Amino acid sequence: MKYNAHNYQAYATEFILEHPVCCLMLDCGMGKTVVTLTALWELVLDSFDSGRVLIIAPKRVAETVWKQEIEKWEHLTGLTAVRVLGSAAERRAALQKRASVYIINRENLVWLTKNTPWNFDTVIVDELSSFKSHQSQRFKALKAVRPKVGRIVGLTGTPAPNSLMDLWPEMYVLDMGKRLGRFIGGFRDRFFVPDKRNREIIYSYKPREGAAEAIYALISDICISMKAVDYLDMPERIDNQVFVEMNAKEQKAYSRFSQEMVLSLNGEELDAANAAALSNKLQQMANGAVYGEERKVLLLHDRKLDALEDLIEAANGKPMLIAYWFHHDYDRIHERFQVRDIDTPEDIADWNTGKIPVALIHPASAGHGLNLQSGGSTLVWFSMTWSLELYQQMNDRLWRQGQEHTVVVHHILTRGTIDEDIMRALEKKDVSQSALVEAVRARIGG
Repeated sequence: MKYNAHNYQAYATEFILEHPVCCLMLDCGMGKTVVTLTALWELVLDSFDSGRVLIIAPKRVAETVWKQEIEKWEHLTGLTAVRVLGSAAERRAALQKRASVYIINRENLVWLTKNTPWNFDTVIVDELSSFKSHQSQRFKALKAVRPKVGRIVGLTGTPAPNSLMDLWPEMYVLDMGKRLGRFIGGFRDRFFVPDKRNREIIYSYKPREGAAEAIYALISDICISMKAVDYLDMPERIDNQVFVEMNAKEQKAYSRFSQEMVLSLNGEELDAANAAALSNKLQQMANGAVYGEERKVLLLHDRKLDALEDLIEAANGKPMLIAYWFHHDYDRIHERFQVRDIDTPEDIADWNTGKIPVALIHPASAGHGLNLQSGGSTLVWFSMTWSLELYQQMNDRLWRQGQEHTVVVHHILTRGTIDEDIMRALEKKDVSQSALVEAVRARIGG
């Protein structure tokens, strides 16, 4: 297929070529993959500034997207790729093959750095946000080999979605601490102050006044952001909140548990050891069921299932994608409705050809890189998530370039529960993220 680059794509490709260390914050559907591959073709086959390239990506994206994109576009002819996937023996064999680009899933990065000689001079980190924890093994693995890498590109659609603190690890794997400091402690002391604490124990930090603007200024020379609505003909999107309510008895049980952290439910004892466990269980109760001891499922209500039934009936055969979070959500939805999981490449293909009227998907397994816009335009959040990153990425599976219909995103929320807190938190995080995106927005032609 012939590649007719949008102006913003040509700008982004040139940005990669001109910046050996850079980060592209591009919305889903804007072509981060082809933009990057176009730059790699120049670097590997024209200027010879790159020799051996490693692409680190989410597993499903590593399995399909990158190699398919190379084979799709005429202008990438000559660029060869090998997937470093499968068993250890298969990965070793793949590394022995001659290619321009080697693609590995991020879970195998630790294995790669510990078990094979490092001989990559260029690294592409697809979904840089997955390196937001400085304590993760993948961060430590990349940090160890980073001095041996001459050119590195970070790609993400959701920069620092939850906290400004997330930016330090993401930027460190790019510039080794040049802009935000070499140590997380120094970064924290410089830009944050303690927030929630119990005497000497500090549970969280909040940004100092003016910290966000100062941080954005420091990273603005190597980062550019682009929003799809600024450059593409995006479909209309309607966000809808569908409220359900528990009856007095159910609400009383919910409220009592939220206050006392213990409850007798259906003859079983339910308890929460700490605030995090309480939040998790309250979210489950809002959905209608909760795990008790030994993961026994305790039923509370079917309000969300009833609302989901109404939405499915109203769709009248129009394809619908349902996002769930807990496994008992999955089981209860399967028990009540004829649904099919979106899990394998075959499932994705069948969805995109309209063969699946009602599909079930988990945001954590479908957050990055999957193109689902051809199969439908209606998404239902049966269970909410605290993660703005997963929330946005899931929505963007349908709301993206190529979608021919108005996208409707339904949120089934139980009134008077933690569901409303999660919705407000997502909206607040979105405001914070938008400030970062605006601070490093690409200014094309001016």
